[in-house]
Amino acid sequence: MVLGLLILPPVCIFGVTASAKAIAKPAEKEIKVGVVQRFGDEPTEQLQLEAVPGDRLTLSFPAQAKQTLQASKVTLEVTMQPLPQSVLSERVVLGTFRSFETAEESAQRWRAVGIPVEVAQPERWQVWAKRDVYRTPILRRLLMGSLQAKGDRLAYLDSQVMQEIPKVSWIVNGKRYSNNVLDISTSKNLVKVSQKEGDRQSVTYPGSLRLQPNAYGSYTLVNNVDVESYLRGVVPNEIGAKAPYTAVEAQAIIARTYALRNLRRFAIDNYELCADIHCQVYKGLSGAVPNSDRAIAATKGQVLTYEDKLVDALYSSTTGGVTAKFSDVWNGQDRPYLQPVIDSAGSVWNLSRQSLADEENFQRFINTKQGFNEVGWKMFRWRKQSSMEDLTKDLRKYLEVNRSPIARFKQLQGLQVVERSPGGRILRLTVQTDIGTFDLLKDDIRSAFSAPRSTLFYLEPVKKGDNPLWGYAFVGGGFGHGVGLSQTGSYRLSALGWSSKRILNFYYPGTEIQVLSARANR
Repeated sequence: MVLGLLILPPVCIFGVTASAKAIAKPAEKEIKVGVVQRFGDEPTEQLQLEAVPGDRLTLSFPAQAKQTLQASKVTLEVTMQPLPQSVLSERVVLGTFRSFETAEESAQRWRAVGIPVEVAQPERWQVWAKRDVYRTPILRRLLMGSLQAKGDRLAYLDSQVMQEIPKVSWIVNGKRYSNNVLDISTSKNLVKVSQKEGDRQSVTYPGSLRLQPNAYGSYTLVNNVDVESYLRGVVPNEIGAKAPYTAVEAQAIIARTYALRNLRRFAIDNYELCADIHCQVYKGLSGAVPNSDRAIAATKGQVLTYEDKLVDALYSSTTGGVTAKFSDVWNGQDRPYLQPVIDSAGSVWNLSRQSLADEENFQRFINTKQGFNEVGWKMFRWRKQSSMEDLTKDLRKYLEVNRSPIARFKQLQGLQVVERSPGGRILRLTVQTDIGTFDLLKDDIRSAFSAPRSTLFYLEPVKKGDNPLWGYAFVGGGFGHGVGLSQTGSYRLSALGWSSKRILNFYYPGTEIQVLSARANR
């Protein structure tokens, strides 16, 4: 991190932890979920909103409080509206990242040196210099000059001259309306949303909806929904509709905890969570099933805590046999309850005696295929070959997205794992090219190459014909970051008769389950 010329007073940072005792009763807690995040990116996009049988939509406009419309359904359309004169849309991008966790850690470091920033997600996660502080072209260029003088080569000006902007409109009773903010509600608190004309896959959302502008020049459709109803659309889509019951209970508790602890993610766009894998997969009530509904009801209000604070309830599909420490994957402070745990109900491996930082131990571990909770799942163990040509394409695309000067390289010459964590995750991968050598760190490795399913792998050079290095085989285990609960591992533990509490204590040592109560704010 470098210190720029324009040092401004520190701004308040939204805390990364929240006390379980400081959050309202879940039944009263409404959250804002961006269910369609970039409506208007394509000028031909449409959204159809429809009431359930026997009900009607009520459309209202916050800017015109007394005006409301009613309809059984309405189609939102986007047209490109010419501007009276060209407008410069510009921001200072200080970094681009694979995950919110890494972006947030970078944002905290910028704030620590006095530069106000905000976290955004135009496509990948980014850290921007705060727009209402660096609001003029001259302030933005002074900041860029300061950063470049101090050696920062990653920050850049993202500039675009706008001659037209997307404008949303809809027709009710033969009259066309166009407002930047639209509220949609029904008496039954259910709204069906379809996104594709002619092949409409409708999703029924509980609560109400709001269409509002976002930071990227388009619109976001936000679902205002209470936490327990939200979980009905998350739990079966995350853990699976046919998961063993106590695994579903465990998923319900950590999904509730994750949601309440991560409400800061989309502050830049005035909502709180997204509906995809960057948060938790949420599909309204369309995927709700009795098994998960029962688990949500049975665990109502229950959250996972450590020292009376909500835990960072991270979880992934498959660990590959060992969970990851937070700092094995992202920068930032470790969480005491997120430590490497051998994902087995037995004693298949002793980490204290056989550290996976040792390459020989690690390769032996990956080639051990029995005794783990995830045995039998496709992503528990995998081998994926990739040619030097494909690896070069992957790497160049990654470097270009990140505006790296190394993106001009012509040929990838070799890869080498040079550092692992005691839990086996790769911390540093050295990349050799025709213009020099550089390191990829932690989760950036998965961003740079499409072959590895996790950072729990080793490399085998592959020779084909007369080519001594045709490419590499990535030999590894797990799918995703591997931090916290393994969803596939929890299947096995539940089948063994483990309770949800025991499952959670296994993956998050030292934590406890607490119930949020009506007295939480007192």
